[in-house]
Amino acid sequence: MYMLSNVLRNIMGKYSTRLYPFETRAPFEGFRGKLVNNIHDCIFCKSCQIKCPSQCITVDPKEGVWDCDPFACVYCSVCVDACPTHCLSMENNHRKPAPSKFVVSLKGTPRKSKKAEKSADKPAEAAAPEA
Repeated sequence: MYMLSNVLRNIMGKYSTRLYPFETRAPFEGFRGKLVNNIHDCIFCKSCQIKCPSQCITVDPKEGVWDCDPFACVYCSVCVDACPTHCLSMENNHRKPAPSKFVVSLKGTPRKSKKAEKSADKPAEAAAPEA
């Protein structure tokens, strides 16, 4: 009889857990959620890739491509602290459940080297007629 009363109380009572995808709670203050990169401010210096403990970030400075595997990320925010231009940030919301793995790939304008900038300026100066 003891078991029956316990079962009936659990069936008739309210839920002990949330129905997660349908019911979510507000995140805590300072919660580190989704990693966001403002690719237009990124200089592709690779400091986030070097500092990342889970090695989920890859940067190709020649092509101007920034990749992040959110399933490998441990959301420690070390890359955000290491970024010299502060283009990385953490949103305070959860990543939605996904049916399959994916990689976040962002393409921006690659940084030009100082040699390329100087060589680009020389032909323009040479083409200008002298007076």
